[in-house]
Amino acid sequence: MRGWISRPSSKATVSAIAASLVARGNAVLRRVPAWLLYIVGVGWAVWLFWLAANGGLGVEPIEALEHRYGKLALQLIVIGLAITPLRRGIGLNLMPFRRALGLLAFFYVTAHLMVWAVLDVQTLAAIWADIVKRPYVTIGMASFLLLLPLAATSNDLALRRLGAIRWRRLHRLVYPAAILGAVHYIWLAKGLQLEPLAYFIIISALLALRIRTRSARVAVR
Repeated sequence: MRGWISRPSSKATVSAIAASLVARGNAVLRRVPAWLLYIVGVGWAVWLFWLAANGGLGVEPIEALEHRYGKLALQLIVIGLAITPLRRGIGLNLMPFRRALGLLAFFYVTAHLMVWAVLDVQTLAAIWADIVKRPYVTIGMASFLLLLPLAATSNDLALRRLGAIRWRRLHRLVYPAAILGAVHYIWLAKGLQLEPLAYFIIISALLALRIRTRSARVAVR
C-alpha cells in the first residue's frame, strides 16, 4: 500500500518553502510605509556627508563621498529595475516602494553631481571643460539629464496629465539612463574592475528580461 502513496518531491517542497517565505516577506513589506525610505535614504546621505567632513571617509573625503553617492544611486536604480521581474518571477511585491526608490536614486545622482561640481571641480569653466573633454563625465551628465524628466513627473498629478500610456513611455528613459550610468562607472574606474562590470551585466540582464517579457506579451496578443 505504501508503494502506491507518492511522496512530495524535493522540488515541490523547495517551491512551497519559497512561496511561504515570499508570502511572509510581502506581509512584512505591507506594514512598512513608503515614506520611511525617504527618511532612511536622506538620513544616510547626511551621515556620509558628516563622515566626509570629519575625516571618516579617508584621506580623500571629497572623492570618497562623490563615489559613495554615485554607487548608491546606481544600486537604487538596479533595485528599481528589479521590482517588476521580482513580482512576476517569485511574487515579491516591492511596487509600493518603486516611486520612493526612483526619487532617492535621483537624489543620490544629484548629490553625486553636486559634490563633483561644487566641492571637486568648483568653477563653471572647469565643469564645462570636464563635460566636453572627459567622455565619462559626458556620459554621466547624459544619464543625469535623462533622469530629470522622470523625477519631475514622479507624482500623481503628472500621471493624470500625461495619461498612463505616455507616462510609462516617458519613464522608459530609465533604461538608457541606467546603461549610461553603468558605463560611466566602468569608465571612471581605474583599470578593469569586476564591480563596475557586474553592475553593467546586472542592468543589461534586467533590461533584456523586460524586453523579452514585453515581446512575449505582444506575441500573445
